[in-house]
Amino acid sequence: MRTVTATRELPAPPDAVREAILDIEPFTRAAGFDEVRVDGRRIEVANDVGITEIALELEVVDDADAVLAYEQREGIFEEMRTTYTAEPTDAGTRVRARTEFALDVPVVGEVLDATVITRQRRAELNAQFDHLESVTGSA
Repeated sequence: MRTVTATRELPAPPDAVREAILDIEPFTRAAGFDEVRVDGRRIEVANDVGITEIALELEVVDDADAVLAYEQREGIFEEMRTTYTAEPTDAGTRVRARTEFALDVPVVGEVLDATVITRQRRAELNAQFDHLESVTGSA
């Protein structure tokens, strides 16, 4: 399994950050996906990466330690899980996102590798943190 982790401290109260994360459609869209659709606990995203498109069907899962957690149900990964946590700090809230993934090599092949996926995912997570800063008034 590969892991991509991003952390940022926001000068906003934890409740405001949690609320913004749980507004799932705009929060997911902020990652820069070309397509986002949310239907209950199901999230569908698509994104052009390099010369191919990645389409994923994700499902929100229960995780007592996370504000939001989801796992891939359909897509290019053998396994993929992302969690978002928000912890109070003296200055506001520390947000941490962690994506763990294993590539389904026959599907991905030589077009995409773990390095490309890691770089893309890190950019997506940071874009989501930028969104949190803008909607919580901490930008």
